[in-house]
Amino acid sequence: MHVGRTRAANLREEQINRSAHKSGSAVLWRLAAFAVIAVLCGGHRAAGQAQPDSAELVRRVDDHYNHLRTLRARYIEQYAGMGLTRSESGTLTLKKPGLMRWSYDKPAGKVFVLDGHYAWFYTPGDAQVSRTPAKQLDDLRSPLRFLLGRTELAKELDMIATVPEGASFKITGIPKGMAQRVRLLTLIVTPACVIQDMKIEETDGSTTDFTFSGIEENVAIPASDFVFTPPKGIPVVDGQAPI
Repeated sequence: MHVGRTRAANLREEQINRSAHKSGSAVLWRLAAFAVIAVLCGGHRAAGQAQPDSAELVRRVDDHYNHLRTLRARYIEQYAGMGLTRSESGTLTLKKPGLMRWSYDKPAGKVFVLDGHYAWFYTPGDAQVSRTPAKQLDDLRSPLRFLLGRTELAKELDMIATVPEGASFKITGIPKGMAQRVRLLTLIVTPACVIQDMKIEETDGSTTDFTFSGIEENVAIPASDFVFTPPKGIPVVDGQAPI
């Protein structure tokens, strides 16, 4: 009986040790995986710290984009609202300071250009070209424009917050001065601090979602890409650019 109890005790002790070893290995694996994410995002954390706080993550995203000179990416733009759904696509180019071009291939020829002075919007077949002074721009694309300036997201967004989103992170907030129109802006950011999705939820219930792929940073982009010349015979009308 004494020998049996000893063997049982030994067996339980071995099981406890194996369980502890397995649990410890899992913890070490998670810490190692998160350490890789920390390096990719350009920061360092003490061992055992689960994830960056909101301010630190936002600072890293700011740092990443404030060190870029240019950016080019493919995008898919999906809109839902007012009983309508729409999916469009094209190429986005950005260049410091404050230059931006959305060239659509679906629908072909649609274009939105920010040349540093004005925002131009035109779709082939329209009876006019819309032009808005850059300083008065209140367009849903404008939050992305700020990322190639010298900016801080914490100063551009109210009610800012961050949460993990799978292997990435989700940053949410309300663009300053747009609370009457925008209910929430959501950015999905990779571990390398690259924005791969931007979703705008408006106060009327409509949503616009931009998904980015094929992202190229600091590539050569000629200044001519940000020059817009209205088509001959098409009048220019000052006003707000539509979505």
